Amino acid sequence: MSERVFIVGAGQVGRGLFRAFRGSGIEVIGLHGRRHTAWTTSTGPIPSSISDANTIVLAVRDNQIDDAIAELIDQRSHNQKARLAFGTVVLHTSGSAEPELIPQLSQQGLGGGTFHPLIPFGSPEKVPELLRKAWIGIDGDDLARSASRRIAGHIGSRTLEIPPGGKPLYHAAAVMSSNFPVVLAELASELFIALGVPERSAQQAVHGLMDAAVSNLSEHSPAEALTGPVVRGETATLMQHLAALRTDADARAVYKRLSLAALTIAAQRGVAPEVIAEMQRVLLLR
Repeated sequence: MSERVFIVGAGQVGRGLFRAFRGSGIEVIGLHGRRHTAWTTSTGPIPSSISDANTIVLAVRDNQIDDAIAELIDQRSHNQKARLAFGTVVLHTSGSAEPELIPQLSQQGLGGGTFHPLIPFGSPEKVPELLRKAWIGIDGDDLARSASRRIAGHIGSRTLEIPPGGKPLYHAAAVMSSNFPVVLAELASELFIALGVPERSAQQAVHGLMDAAVSNLSEHSPAEALTGPVVRGETATLMQHLAALRTDADARAVYKRLSLAALTIAAQRGVAPEVIAEMQRVLLLR
């Protein structure tokens, strides 16, 4: 089946998908936005050309998804020129939203579901490359999941199914994976800067360490890839770190919480139970 996609929403996600789809041979019928830009092909009311698409991607804010679905349903009912064909699929890109109107799509002979790329969309020009090795979270009816798998295959991505009711946990995992490393990078950079390291050098040093850690994860499980004082059972090093962080409450709290989480991995790696208990005591009481 040839893919003919219409994208509603010309923000970072919409623009990034526009690049990725076009670059993979998917026919992009249009990119609809609220205002005219160099990217958009239409603004205002959704144009009749949307009826030429077999998949519509709603790359809009969570609180706008139901409004967009309502407009599509209204067009199918009242606008013959813009009427969507039976079997057209409507996918939204939110990893957390559960749009109330999704069930109504099937009543109109349409498919509906989620197509949530597990990548950061900060730079639309990087999206095609990132998607070529990414995962897409999908859900919805059979039509929607089938369309999502086809599109993911075109852009070089793989899919994972979000089970019913599983979106909050799924999205929490996505946030931990994508957002929290950035927060950690900021905290670590600030510690280097506090030592007198120039800001740019500090950021590059942190990036180098994090890049190496991610590279290790590409070849090993998290339990195998983790390095550092916890998996070496170095209680004295933990005590030194906590003392050094005593004037930075935020960094100290993060260090303690993540070190406590790492104790489970330390146990898997064979650190003696009494050493685990001592490190836990230090992290909880100091």
